[in-house]
Amino acid sequence: MDLFEYQARDLFEAHGIPVLPAQVARTPEDARSAAKAIGGRVVIKAQVKTGGRGKAGGVKVAENSDEAFEKASAILGMDIKGHRVNAVMVAQAAPIDSEYYLAILLDRAQRSFLVMASVSGGMDIEEVAHKTPEKLAKVLVDPLKGIDQAQALAIATQANFPTDIRESVATVLLNLWKCFVAEDATLVEINPLVKTNDGKIIALDGKVTFDDNAIFRHSDHEALVDHDAADPLEALAKEKDLNYVKLDGEVGIIGNGAGLVMSTLDVVAYAGEKFGGVKPANFLDIGGGASAQVMADGLSIILGDKDVKSVFVNVFGGITSCDAVANGILQALEILGPKAAKPIVVRLDGNNVVEGRRILNEAAHPLIQQLDTMDGAASRAAELASSSSGVAK
Repeated sequence: MDLFEYQARDLFEAHGIPVLPAQVARTPEDARSAAKAIGGRVVIKAQVKTGGRGKAGGVKVAENSDEAFEKASAILGMDIKGHRVNAVMVAQAAPIDSEYYLAILLDRAQRSFLVMASVSGGMDIEEVAHKTPEKLAKVLVDPLKGIDQAQALAIATQANFPTDIRESVATVLLNLWKCFVAEDATLVEINPLVKTNDGKIIALDGKVTFDDNAIFRHSDHEALVDHDAADPLEALAKEKDLNYVKLDGEVGIIGNGAGLVMSTLDVVAYAGEKFGGVKPANFLDIGGGASAQVMADGLSIILGDKDVKSVFVNVFGGITSCDAVANGILQALEILGPKAAKPIVVRLDGNNVVEGRRILNEAAHPLIQQLDTMDGAASRAAELASSSSGVAK
């Protein structure tokens, strides 16, 4: 889960990382009130989970509360790279002397944690990493040892931070590591970390990503979820503990096992090229030991997707036997009743496949079609989805 900047700011403050006074505002009047409370010059910053806000006009300076009202009015409702601005952060302005960069992230390739630090922070950090990689220090961290003050100071030295602020930067890095570990994050980033004209080191902007697999350890993280931006189908799938991702396509996909589902996506996309370019509408893995109820829950979600024109259920029976899958499909259709009006192509194979196919054949449901091969079933599902009605002509 990605956090908004204002949420990252509050998290940093809770872990002892120096930040500036700030408030979140969802209306221009709220921005005016926030600016009055903070006092003096403030910065109005669009709260969207994407980069490039400044270049898109989503960051503006206001000299007083009336200007804060005007700037917030201009920013709220903006579209920045497909993200609508529903809130702004009103933050105290800081006289900046220098901009730096600090980040800790999970490096999956190295199976370790990685610290990145640079004295060339700011909006163009990506260009710094690409064009002058020598300016970006990268240090692997032993997950069993972590970071202590001495190592944090060594990293600040390696990144060529000025000697007069190295101790302060090291302290920020140490607290950033504590935040990373305590919150089960996969990314904590400060960009920019600034030195003000009076020599203070402050986290001016931040980015945080939590590991969703650790959500059970953090009941407080639920309050940080952006329910307004969440896809309703993905939210419903999450409630039912389903591994579901919405995609831009017309063929709903259900499979058991991530590898099989990924292969199914590829096969459907290839088959769809022959039928007007239809594509997979989702990723849904019901898992290796899924019950009939899990199948019913998954099918209910997919059939509730207005973009789906047909459904492809591709199951290789292992722990999940094919008869359980068949019963789950019929159960879902019974639950949905008249709401289920989209054709379902089923390919069953593996454990108890004969019984699974028999159950579906005897049910003779008008929406269900069975095919023996994955290629054949994918082609049929794509063909059905290619017509506006979802029924092949």
